[in-house]
Amino acid sequence: MTVGLITGAGAGIGRAIALRLAANGMDLALVDIDADAAAETADQVRAAGRRALPIGADVSRAEEVDRAVARAEGELGPVEAFVANAGIEGVVGPIWDYSDDVFEKVWSVNTRGVFLGIKYVSQRMITRGGGAIVVMASTSAIRGREANAGYVSSKHAALGLARVAALDLAPYNIRVNAVLPGPIETRMIRSLFAQHEQRGRTSTPKSARKLGQPEDVAGVVAFLLSDEARHVNGASWVIDGGNTID
Repeated sequence: MTVGLITGAGAGIGRAIALRLAANGMDLALVDIDADAAAETADQVRAAGRRALPIGADVSRAEEVDRAVARAEGELGPVEAFVANAGIEGVVGPIWDYSDDVFEKVWSVNTRGVFLGIKYVSQRMITRGGGAIVVMASTSAIRGREANAGYVSSKHAALGLARVAALDLAPYNIRVNAVLPGPIETRMIRSLFAQHEQRGRTSTPKSARKLGQPEDVAGVVAFLLSDEARHVNGASWVIDGGNTID
């Protein structure tokens, strides 16, 4: 594969994925709501010797997603790999006091953003008869977590979308898999831990004692997009150092 598109590419896991795919020889369209952050990632991809196209876009808006995919294909070539990575954490609070507006915002990015990305990328992949997609879910997609209704429910839905897409797109030689990271050393996880501490949690969550690194996720994503994973479809890859075993 020679051209990929990553949402949420401006920092953290998205940036690590971009650098790993660039090292593997892929040119990249880098989408982020923060255009400056996308441009910083693009500079690093170019420094690795690959073409990079930073695109500022809101993944919750259909017209912006469609335009981003069209621009990527117009300037870099057919998108053969797509990573639906953009996501936000929302706020920490009990469900009876959770903000309606925050809930809707989290779903608009974490779930609607995945749907729109798959929709507009796959429309083009279908015409060419192939491609690979990775959806960034979370271990929150397979277990309950207190005081985070927006994020947890949105990630359950994102995993469901990945499974539906895997079935819908398999006849067109398009593979769709999900990765489910546990706590990874990023701004998002530090924000969540800080919010829990503000609510009075005094003990350190088991998952916080050893955080993964963005590069741990990037390596799995690179594999799932590669020809080595040609027989892997509809799978859910947990990347959490064993935290969900019990």
